[in-house]
Amino acid sequence: MRTLTLLLTCVSTVAVASISTPYEVLPPGQLSSVIVTKDATVESSVNAEQLLPPASTLKLVTALAAKLHWKEGYQFSTQLVKQGDDYALRFSGDPSLSRQDLESLLKNLKGKTISGDLYLDGSIFSGYDRGVGWPWDVLGVCYAAPASALSLEGNCVQASLKTLDSGATSAFVPKHQPIKVITNVKAVSLEEKKNSYCDLNLTTAPNNSYTLSGCLVNRDKPLPLKFAVQSPSLFVKKTIAEILEQNNIKLNGKVKLGKAKYNATLVAEHKSDSLDEMLEFMLHKSNNLYADNITKQLGADFYGAQGSFNSGTSAIREILLKQTGIDLGNAVLEDGSGLSRNNRVSPEVMMQIMQYIKNNDEKVHLIALLPTSGLDGTLKYRPSMRNTPIKGNIKGKSGSLFGSHNMVGYSYDEQGNIKYTFVQFVSNYHPEPKVKGVEPAITQFEKAFYESLVTQ
Repeated sequence: MRTLTLLLTCVSTVAVASISTPYEVLPPGQLSSVIVTKDATVESSVNAEQLLPPASTLKLVTALAAKLHWKEGYQFSTQLVKQGDDYALRFSGDPSLSRQDLESLLKNLKGKTISGDLYLDGSIFSGYDRGVGWPWDVLGVCYAAPASALSLEGNCVQASLKTLDSGATSAFVPKHQPIKVITNVKAVSLEEKKNSYCDLNLTTAPNNSYTLSGCLVNRDKPLPLKFAVQSPSLFVKKTIAEILEQNNIKLNGKVKLGKAKYNATLVAEHKSDSLDEMLEFMLHKSNNLYADNITKQLGADFYGAQGSFNSGTSAIREILLKQTGIDLGNAVLEDGSGLSRNNRVSPEVMMQIMQYIKNNDEKVHLIALLPTSGLDGTLKYRPSMRNTPIKGNIKGKSGSLFGSHNMVGYSYDEQGNIKYTFVQFVSNYHPEPKVKGVEPAITQFEKAFYESLVTQ
């Protein structure tokens, strides 16, 4: 229990009259940093220049760049255009685009015949759909959905897995979702699972088929599953084929991938929610697809070329440098979501971001879009933020990745004014096995740290 003991020592020190974070007491091998400022005064700073994985706190950097670059009310646009006998759907990477939105675009053709082909134009993005450094073992689940221009339903599909009395399992997929799920999973007791070291495993295929294997403990209710689409183009193709059939739209040609002509005639257009609404969803839900497609769209718009992870992260750097003077320097940015394990940002730079957002709130209006401790978004159920006095008195962005437990934000006084600005990066921390009745050390530390930010 060495980790717990040392963190408890840290907790008792944080809870005194001044904001202090003696990370030197933490176990060797752990890379940790906390910076706390009050107005322009640094109250505490440890390892400020250390490059650490930002995890999902990087989304706040992406959000700031988007707010600085685009005008108020910016929207993603998906268009249906006509070019001779052909039609084309011109996609923009709108991460909120739904099947219903596509149906609305195509309703103009209801009962009609398309003499030629229907093209799917995703040419606004190029390069990989997944960022360098994304963990390979999560590419089948929704939070690692591919960041493609052809995005539909969040590039996420749903299914469920039911255990049967026979010891087998059955998979259910909604009829409207063009995927295939195969289950070889055994239904077992909890004891059988522990003794056999048998876990639930997922393998995927490029044709949007998913195979489940291993074991699942017997359940009274089906287990909900959310899979990342593996081929967005195939998923969109099959969805559109269904929409055409349901709306009696005859297609003489085929649904193809291809670029719409520049001078094509606009038939219909769907616009996403406003940028603020999209950023609020992204920050509250910590949605990776939103962050990465916004990043790629920034690259496309800023450079007037195809968007990619490379152009998007470069655009973020240039936008921040030109408009705020913040130099990301030797930070490593592989995506805009923080999912890549290769990302590195120093707490010092992150504090510059936080200070700029606070000092320019009337311009960027980002603080209001952040989750509130114990009340909503990813902070609603965070163990260290559920109770008073912390509940309701911090607005921030969390970030969790393998070994990383991060938080950036603002604490508030009784009058509702910002009291402290803080950056908390804890890296390479791996909790010991849970002990009944004992909170994880990181939770105990955070409780004392956040309480000191609210009450002192």
